[in-house]
Amino acid sequence: MKFKTRLKVTFASIIIFPLFLSVFVFLMIEIYLMNLQKGYKLHELSYDMMSESMQEFISATDEAYEVLVKQKAEDESRFEDIEYLSDIEKNVARSSTYLIVRKGQDIYYTGNEDAAEAIFDKLPDYGGTVTAEDAGYYYDNLEKYVKQIDFTFTDGSEGSIFVITRVSPLISKKLLISTLIAITLILVFTSSVLTQWIQKSVFEPVNELNVAIQHIKEGNLDYVLQNNENGEIGELYRNYEDMRMRLKESTEEKVQQENTNKELISNISHDLKTPITAIKGYVEGLMDGVADTPEKIDKYVRTIYNKANDMDKLINELTMYSGIDNNRIPYNFHRINVADYFGDCIEEVGLDLESRNIKLNYSNMTPEDTVVIADPEQMKKVINNIIGNSVKYMDKKNGVIDIRIFDMQESIQVELEDNGKGIAQKDLGRIFERFYRTDTSRNSAQGGSGIGLAIVKKIIEDHGGYIWATSKEGEGTCIHFVIRKYIELQDNGI
Repeated sequence: MKFKTRLKVTFASIIIFPLFLSVFVFLMIEIYLMNLQKGYKLHELSYDMMSESMQEFISATDEAYEVLVKQKAEDESRFEDIEYLSDIEKNVARSSTYLIVRKGQDIYYTGNEDAAEAIFDKLPDYGGTVTAEDAGYYYDNLEKYVKQIDFTFTDGSEGSIFVITRVSPLISKKLLISTLIAITLILVFTSSVLTQWIQKSVFEPVNELNVAIQHIKEGNLDYVLQNNENGEIGELYRNYEDMRMRLKESTEEKVQQENTNKELISNISHDLKTPITAIKGYVEGLMDGVADTPEKIDKYVRTIYNKANDMDKLINELTMYSGIDNNRIPYNFHRINVADYFGDCIEEVGLDLESRNIKLNYSNMTPEDTVVIADPEQMKKVINNIIGNSVKYMDKKNGVIDIRIFDMQESIQVELEDNGKGIAQKDLGRIFERFYRTDTSRNSAQGGSGIGLAIVKKIIEDHGGYIWATSKEGEGTCIHFVIRKYIELQDNGI
């Protein structure tokens, strides 16, 4: 339930619920004070009985009394007519007034039997009318006002007709005190119920959320809030869970990044140490005069140059890794002809492979005018990294690398296959991950930063392509990647 709805329900409850209970309790107190056991029926209760003053009660008695006095003067025999007496009560007397007709010492008629039994024995005797004209009796202990008319029944029996009115209004001090206590209890009860409801529906969820945030503050990102709430509380819980999951993912990524950086530093440090050690050794050889012939000097210098190039490649890979990590690899896309571009690449890498006693086979099965959109420099890194990886893990004396380009209608597929040691199936799916090595031994022949194929994958994907590998242990590995062709739209004159 939303907070706005809760407030509306609370507001309505504060007004309606106490009001309803107050009316109910008020009526119950009225019924009690009317003292039903003395003859007042629930359907006989009226506003007159609850609110009129003493004078109004006397007036109610007088109205019926005057009618009866006139009737006595005209024909007192009608006092024996039950229907007539009943009509007097219905049409003349109020609900707080009723009649008792006494014949001798017995009740001949009464409009309220229970009340009559309570007062009958206390009524004045025949002829006991007060001296003052139209005066009545007031029974303080019974809170009754009584007027008496004596008459004679047709059989000669003595009779008296009494007009009796309850003169104590129900809105009395006792009623007010009782009502005040009842309303106070109702308000306390209502407030307790609403407070408990608000406590369970608002404060307890907020306290649970506060506890959860304390766990976040202390670094516990596994504390889960059970969300069984709706409205704003439920939304708040869901937002907490989203925040917790994102913080957890961010923390895990940060830890993974830190571990990655440590591994990168370890890899680069180890792999830089090898060429640096070699360079230092050959430089010391030159300084100590070990290279005492032009041929040795030339060999030492070339070795130093090659080792410096290896260091340069490692530094370039480190720079490229930083670009991958920040998604800032610089690209300069051009339309390039597939045949011309890959022909130049093959010619460039072929000389280096030939010096390593590795045979390079190249075949292009795409049309001569096939064009792709690519960054020439970055695509060259792809070719060099894949071939460099093949050379690094070549275990055959007569190595072979095949480069094939296939036409796939809307794209081209490039395959670079070697006859090296191959990759185990358990490792094949992870070779494009950063720093993943199928061979964990750190020897100089198989060094490197461990991010070469990760860089390749990133560049191919940034070109809108995709890459995968197939391999058999002991037979070799084939790297496949696909790049979409550039297709110029035809103008149909539309």
